[in-house]
Amino acid sequence: MRLALFQPDIPQNTGTLLRLGACLDLPIDIIEPCGFIFNEKAMKRAGMDYLNMANYRRHNSWQDFLRYREEHSDEYGRIILLTTHASQPYTTFEFHSNDIILMGRESAGVPEAVHQIADARLLIPMNSKARSINVAVSAVMVVGEALRQTNLFPHE
Repeated sequence: MRLALFQPDIPQNTGTLLRLGACLDLPIDIIEPCGFIFNEKAMKRAGMDYLNMANYRRHNSWQDFLRYREEHSDEYGRIILLTTHASQPYTTFEFHSNDIILMGRESAGVPEAVHQIADARLLIPMNSKARSINVAVSAVMVVGEALRQTNLFPHE
């Protein structure tokens, strides 16, 4: 299981998700360009002292990410896009242990080309009057369910 962030805009969300990855032994892929300067100072503020525990890889572009995924197909499985433009709730989806849960940009989601490549598009059921849930909170909800289904929570 992996979490991928498509061109994240907000360093605090990225730091929060890197901390999540560190705590849950969940690898994170950062697909650039980011909407902020990705450096140790920005990430330390948001990810605190967990940054050095996080297993993350930065990709220069979406195409670089796709190439890397193809070269490492044993670790990188289906792309599962979390989007408000989906019809299937994540609660009814069967996750696999090598799935990549892809989160879109906070400001714009992902382009149509990324939607088309995704193997599945999932949504979080919510109040119809609301626009969206914070990307970090959304990721936590879906990652929690995916790890539960695949029994991949860390065991001590």
